[in-house]
Amino acid sequence: MKTIFWFRRDRRLQDNQALCLAATTSHELLPVFVLPHSDVNMSDLRKKSVLASVVALHESLPRGLEVLTGEPSIELVKATQAFGAKRVVATRAFDTHGIIEQIAVNQSLAEIGVELVLVGSYYAVEPGTVVKDDQTAVRVYTPFYKRWLQVFVPEPFVLDVESTPWASASRAPSISSDIEAGEDFALATWARFVDSRIFDYSEDRNRPDVNGTSKLSHALAHGEIHPRTLLAGLGQTKGEEVFRKEIVWREFYADVMHHHPHTYDAYYEPRFEALAYDDPKKFSEKLEAWKTGTTGYPIVDAAMRQLVQSGWMHNRTRMIVASFLVKDLHLEWQIGAKFFEEHLTDFDPASNSHGWQWTAGCGTDASPYYRVFNPILQGAKFDPDGDYVKKWIPELAHLPAASVHEPWNDIAGYQFGYTPPILDHFQERDEALRRLEKIKR
Repeated sequence: MKTIFWFRRDRRLQDNQALCLAATTSHELLPVFVLPHSDVNMSDLRKKSVLASVVALHESLPRGLEVLTGEPSIELVKATQAFGAKRVVATRAFDTHGIIEQIAVNQSLAEIGVELVLVGSYYAVEPGTVVKDDQTAVRVYTPFYKRWLQVFVPEPFVLDVESTPWASASRAPSISSDIEAGEDFALATWARFVDSRIFDYSEDRNRPDVNGTSKLSHALAHGEIHPRTLLAGLGQTKGEEVFRKEIVWREFYADVMHHHPHTYDAYYEPRFEALAYDDPKKFSEKLEAWKTGTTGYPIVDAAMRQLVQSGWMHNRTRMIVASFLVKDLHLEWQIGAKFFEEHLTDFDPASNSHGWQWTAGCGTDASPYYRVFNPILQGAKFDPDGDYVKKWIPELAHLPAASVHEPWNDIAGYQFGYTPPILDHFQERDEALRRLEKIKR
């Protein structure tokens, strides 16, 4: 049978359940990837990251990757007819837009008598699998984690690449990339992390000033490595256990979005729609200060500059800047989530939407809105020597550690043009809590 394999967020050859099925049940297999239109709302860095991932996948395939551009529901029909395929095989998506996309593809292919076969997922445990005793969704992370541990996770799937009946790509990518990406790079990154940093992960993962994270979020987002592969290599040390829990946070948020597809851009807790938020048009200058890293709060500004300049942000500072946007600027979480989606090269729809909702207080947290991150204390605690701030804010590089998170207390704090605070955090914290009391009443 002639088959098209549609690569999506699973850009790897090994530990790819759907690809293994296609390879062992086809006599000719054409690997295809559909690039989004150039006008999709992504920063240049995020576009380059996607292209780098696609180029790496192309180079890993013995006979190349067929790369199309446009709507999958249109382009896959054309490719299927040109190749003479009887079916298209792909990994099943469980996020809101992924589901919409595969429904559209299924309908288009059905009209020409071609089957869409969806297999597996981007997760170790398929969303919707972990449920309570009454078969309803688990709404809180800790009980989800305990039940998740009881689900059998198979060993990574192994593909015999040389024996797979690949078809030659006629529209392979003609671009090159200087960004390191792809399956081999992801596996090498994982090996380095296991060798050198995983045992200190429980402590170092919260420090944006040290190299303490796995650096695998990009690879997971692009599907260059599967969480099964990571879990298969984990032991029981404290660092490994904390890393496992972080993997399960990703799985939990995917499960939440699977059960509540509207929460991609709508409130998980609808009552928070009634909270009084400020108009971003009326307060556009403050919003722009947040986006450009010029709020006058060093840890917030360093994080936002890191995002725009590198396409990535440390997880601890993601929570800090999210809290600042919602609790200090009183703007809705969707504004920040869209900005992250535009810039993050490791963008994951479920983790992004529900990470924002968790910090905004309208998500899955058991005691939500009262948590307001103090940017001064957060900076001093997780960047004690100010190394992270100094890296991204050269205007503060001359300050000692004791002053870098409070430059207003140093006579030389604004010597090189750093911005004074655009607001008083403590006043805005109180205002946020006052607004909460109104909807509670």
